[in-house]
Amino acid sequence: MIERVVIVGASLAGLRGAEALRDAGFQGELTVVGDEPLVPYDRPPLSKHLLTREISTDLTALPNLTSLDARWLLGVAATSVDLKNRIVELANGERLCFDQLLITTGTRARPWSNPTEAALKGVFLIRNFGDALKLRAKLAAMPQHVLIIGGGFIACEVASCCCDLGLPVTVVAPKALLVHALGKVIGDIVAQMQRDAGVDLRLGVRVSKIEGNSLFQVQRVHLSDGTIIDTDLVVVAIGAVRNVEWLQHSGLAVEPRGVRCDQFCRVLNPHGEILEGIFAAGDVAVWPHPLYGHRLIAIEHWGNAVAQAQTAAYNMVSKTAQTMRVHEHLPDFWSSQFGVNIKSIGLPQFADQLVFTQGSATERNFIAAYGEAGRTIAVVSFNSARWLPAYRDQINKPFPPMQGALNQFDLSPLNPEFALPNNR
Repeated sequence: MIERVVIVGASLAGLRGAEALRDAGFQGELTVVGDEPLVPYDRPPLSKHLLTREISTDLTALPNLTSLDARWLLGVAATSVDLKNRIVELANGERLCFDQLLITTGTRARPWSNPTEAALKGVFLIRNFGDALKLRAKLAAMPQHVLIIGGGFIACEVASCCCDLGLPVTVVAPKALLVHALGKVIGDIVAQMQRDAGVDLRLGVRVSKIEGNSLFQVQRVHLSDGTIIDTDLVVVAIGAVRNVEWLQHSGLAVEPRGVRCDQFCRVLNPHGEILEGIFAAGDVAVWPHPLYGHRLIAIEHWGNAVAQAQTAAYNMVSKTAQTMRVHEHLPDFWSSQFGVNIKSIGLPQFADQLVFTQGSATERNFIAAYGEAGRTIAVVSFNSARWLPAYRDQINKPFPPMQGALNQFDLSPLNPEFALPNNR
């Protein structure tokens, strides 16, 4: 009988997992641990509307959708798990006994590689609420120039916010924008959006040095091509790191991509064996996705955090393995930047083909579909989200997707031009 459940990670996944446990009938002792001193909050607005003050800070808190009757331990980190004795150890010395454990510790922003440069005043990361508040205040003070390092969604969204605020901004990225997520063909469209908005876009180069003045305030940035750019604010947006260090010596299968799970969200040991009563969900979990050839994937999207937490919670209280649910959520995400709403379903990064099926790429109002080995695996929309439901049913069906009269293009496939081999 399950009497005590501990959830480590007071995140979106942690909150929705706790709610799903109660909804599934768990009536025992429920404890939620979080290293931030805040109740769970919504992260997507942090790099969008919060920075431009379109929404207030209190609107980022996540609502409780059900009565939890939980013990919240906030502002204290978990440091290890004792699997034999079923104990989570905390940084304050407290030890929490559990029958079932749900790991939802998520990710953090990848820091700049040079600690001295990273510590300069005016150098920012953006991942948590505190990061966003500090950057928001600095942007409101109207810096003379903002330089953003990175070419992913966070970098692009922050650049868009800077333009909305009327701030001069430079984006530096070693490859095409969004090349890992959507490929260079789509990334080039985003690059043109930025140039049209006045962004000083430097692609194919890296930042070799962030330089400060005698007051340890960032002053200029040196690029790998020898260019020097004066700036008084630098945003480092170079990806995320999984929060798994506390599990390194706990007997769980941990890798840079996250905590290894099976398709039921059950955590494995390094030998691939199931660890009974240990589950993971959200950004920190890596698992074999049944819709993508059981490739091991980790997804940093809002919808997956919710769906995976709900699946894990259901399986935690399942009577037998036969009644457990497979986590096969079809990933989706959205981004708002430079007046364009970008939405996607599926996992584009595995694609070897791309077609534009409707709309206009030059007008940034279109649908593009991604294919692999003759089947449709993902679709992305620019200001055309109303069509996505019609394409959802085309995932895992023949490529290119057939939408009858909607097909206005020559459907000869293009190479989407992803940056790296796609784990085939």
